Amino acid sequence: MSVKATSLHPLPGVLLSWFGPFIMQVGQTQNRATPKAPERHSPGFDAVHTERLAALAAADEPVVAFAFDYPASHDVPPHRHSRAQLLHACRGVVLVSSAAGRWMIPPDHAVWIPAGVEHAVTMLGPVRMQSLYVLPEMAGGGAGVLKVVGLTDLMRSLMSEAVEMSAAMAASERGALLFKLLLAEIPRQAERPLGLPFPAEPRLAALCRRFMEDPSPDVTIDSWAGETGMSRRSFTRAFKRETGVSLSIWRQQASLFAALPRLAAGETVTSVALDLGYENVPAFTTMFKRMLGTPPRSYFRDGAGGVPPV
Repeated sequence: MSVKATSLHPLPGVLLSWFGPFIMQVGQTQNRATPKAPERHSPGFDAVHTERLAALAAADEPVVAFAFDYPASHDVPPHRHSRAQLLHACRGVVLVSSAAGRWMIPPDHAVWIPAGVEHAVTMLGPVRMQSLYVLPEMAGGGAGVLKVVGLTDLMRSLMSEAVEMSAAMAASERGALLFKLLLAEIPRQAERPLGLPFPAEPRLAALCRRFMEDPSPDVTIDSWAGETGMSRRSFTRAFKRETGVSLSIWRQQASLFAALPRLAAGETVTSVALDLGYENVPAFTTMFKRMLGTPPRSYFRDGAGGVPPV
């Protein structure tokens, strides 16, 4: 098995590969101090992204590995790949958007994006990202479902090895075994409830967008049913049909979306909990732990977003 391991650096027009005979280079290599990162929608970053898509289209290896650093608030415009992508947020929080909804990727998590799915990416704070691009036929079961997964220590280590691997290592027996293990481990990563489905029905979609912009504890089935001109029963059925979940569960997921970037930025658990309408910190902590399996203070690892104070 041959694999291309590539590291992308935040220099306009630069794409560096350390994969020996598969070296691809655009522009000048980095040999001086890295300049200030380009701003949101920077032509420099857009050029690198275009080059990366071209490199992916030309590659015939089963797996291609990239690493990239992005500045805060940078947007990657809507695009799609011929390969499935496992996008890992090593540092910072990433928001992936598609026609089906939004997916939040906090530190130590990843999002699986099936081949051909159009998506956009927004960086919520400075982001260090690693990605594996896998040929669809090598992706295994569940390859057609966009989902967020929590990465095991083994998977994080394997991805880090993949993006840093030299040509000699990739061509070695150890390299072949590493990437074989990577492909075997991808389906074993546990799914996390960090997807937020968006309804297609315009009235419901407008209400959901408004809630995302300003989460409110006052949202009820009756209030939203009244705004859409539906009965409570009709609204409940329509919302479940459009999103696959009840309004109560959707609100919890949306509140978690609102909380994670703020906690990752260092805001206190207390201020975030109260702003989201929780009566006290324990109530917020209970919801957080139920959704993510751990309380807020122990969720963010040191070096991967910090631990938010109470």
